[in-house]
Amino acid sequence: MSKNKLAKYAEIGVFENVIEALYRQLNNEDFYLKENWATRVFGNQNPVILELGCGKGEYTVQLGEKYPETNFIGVDIKGARLHTGAKQALEKGLKNVAFLRTNIEVIAHFFAPGEVAEIWLTFPDPQMKKASRRLTSSFFLERYRQMLVEGGIIHLKTDSNFQYTYTSELAHLNQFEILAETRDLYESEYLNELLQIKTFYEKQWLDRGIKIKYIAFTLHNNEIREPEIEIERDEYRSFGRSARDL
Repeated sequence: MSKNKLAKYAEIGVFENVIEALYRQLNNEDFYLKENWATRVFGNQNPVILELGCGKGEYTVQLGEKYPETNFIGVDIKGARLHTGAKQALEKGLKNVAFLRTNIEVIAHFFAPGEVAEIWLTFPDPQMKKASRRLTSSFFLERYRQMLVEGGIIHLKTDSNFQYTYTSELAHLNQFEILAETRDLYESEYLNELLQIKTFYEKQWLDRGIKIKYIAFTLHNNEIREPEIEIERDEYRSFGRSARDL
């Protein structure tokens, strides 16, 4: 690990807006802030919105700036990436923005039923080889609905045609309520101030001429089934390590 990464890991350890709790530290127990994020972390009772797999936290920070009456938590396992958003939030004095460093697989240990108002998934790895690792798979959706309010919205913004197609097929198969669905966000009727927020990755994809896809939906309480279809894999390659870790 580079000295720069080590320095960032050390620095987020003292950031007041970063909470770290890795899977091995939980011992299969619920986190102490479960059911109390709004009151104990933000000092209010405002709604809580998550950005899962937040990377550098651009969406989390910009959402916090636009909506000061809502609490936003960016979640990612990569501390060096979280460092960017956490530092920006501190510099901007955003009291409604925090970051959680943990494994998303155990996210239900952190939030109580009905504690989360919405979930944003911004440019997640499409995980084309293993369905259960996709952040919109039934594995993860089962965990999300344990903590979402009734009617809580899941938003997906993605460059990946594979990720979008998979998620759309799953949503239609399970008859989720689909609130928005487009293969070209910036030419769609859904584009608004909220969706115009651009992450580091999104700017790179747009520069490469890749269309941004978007789907938003709510879950139900029935068993979630996986689509049994073949989906064409994305042809282009993602960014190398140097671009991902900038």
